[in-house]
Amino acid sequence: MIRTREVLETINMIQEQCLDIRTITMGISLRDCCHGDSKKSRQLIYDKITRLAANLVKVGNDIEKEYGIPIINKRVSVTPISLIAESSDEEDYVKFAEALDKAADAVGINFIGGFSALVHKGYTNGDRKLIRAIPEALSSTKLVCSSVNVATTKAGINMDAVREMGEVIKRAAELSKDDNSLACAKLVVFSNVPEDNPFMAGAFHGIGEPECVINVGVSGPGVVKSALEKVKGADFGTVSETIKKTAFKITRMGQLVAQEASRRLNAEFGIVDLSLAPTPAVGDSVAYILEEMGLEKCGAHGTTAALALLNDAVKKGGVMASSYVGGLSGAFIPVSEDAGMIEAVKAGALTLEKLEAMTCVCSVGLDMIVIPGDTSASTISAIIADEAAIGMINNKTTAVRVIPAFGKKVGDVVEFGGLLGTGPVMNVNRFGSDEFIKRGGRIPAPINSLRN
Repeated sequence: MIRTREVLETINMIQEQCLDIRTITMGISLRDCCHGDSKKSRQLIYDKITRLAANLVKVGNDIEKEYGIPIINKRVSVTPISLIAESSDEEDYVKFAEALDKAADAVGINFIGGFSALVHKGYTNGDRKLIRAIPEALSSTKLVCSSVNVATTKAGINMDAVREMGEVIKRAAELSKDDNSLACAKLVVFSNVPEDNPFMAGAFHGIGEPECVINVGVSGPGVVKSALEKVKGADFGTVSETIKKTAFKITRMGQLVAQEASRRLNAEFGIVDLSLAPTPAVGDSVAYILEEMGLEKCGAHGTTAALALLNDAVKKGGVMASSYVGGLSGAFIPVSEDAGMIEAVKAGALTLEKLEAMTCVCSVGLDMIVIPGDTSASTISAIIADEAAIGMINNKTTAVRVIPAFGKKVGDVVEFGGLLGTGPVMNVNRFGSDEFIKRGGRIPAPINSLRN
């Protein structure tokens, strides 16, 4: 039973602590849209998305008004396009991105994810064509997001794909340099990618997913920080318990919205992703949570331990509240989207190397990191390789979303606007990795992949 006190607590979280539903994401299977005729296939894709997602925005807005819960984004994810387009006669997959963009615009959503490929063990012809099309596809569309999975614990790391993705990111940055390399903000490179993630830019509809499903992403860093303010000086057991109880309350709200949206849209309820996804808003910061635990600045020694506690407690609280917690669920550490992270970078407390260490225990990886525009493709590939290795060895999801800012140097600031915020250009190790990346092939799966 939901008690009056709990209702009042939730209202306070929404009004004063930036609690929101970050996204309602409808996953749509496009497997019945495969057709040898590319034009026919694209029309089938457009028709299916606009039919199933026709009321997604309206339903989200209605729930927001009726329950008083802010719902920031309404999104769609689709089956990886590399799988759908491969059976067509099309060589230029940019046309499929344009069809997705047109459908997304027609239904009024914020983003559409699924211009994606899974190449952790090797390429198909469709994968090659899609990856080759990513720079132009993302720079010529507004709403399309892309992801590529280059590694898993079971398969190892596809270093040929890692090398190519460094080049793809550089090319995407170049094509969108007049827009602050914004195309790169819509591209994520993964290790151990989840198939039910509702957050962009990495969302796609996995091949094991149903025909149509609703996944909800909840956020609330400000709520967790506020809860910790009430237990200042307490031991870490108390800190963990406080975060866990707070995450429980947040997840219950997310499940309510997910189930209601699923019912109204006649779609299956998938998962609630309880990720502490920050925004540039004051107080809505993961870095501030870590500092509330006693760190002078995020990035100081002890940051990784604090983040490990936070991530674990969030997951424990989530699974207490719902049997269907999924996606990424934990704490995000995107730099440009987190006011506290931005402050820490500017203060010199937080470096790229420290962020990499933190990704061992957070729920994703190096996210929304702005780097100098003259960073080489091989260095970007090496950054991806490091993150892929962390994910592979630790059997966890890791990701890289870096943005080479042309004409910018370390210390400059790049404005993206909206939820993407402001990105300080971070220093990148000046020593090269060219010969390492040139080797190609596959880094074999670790011995722990043989566990049953």
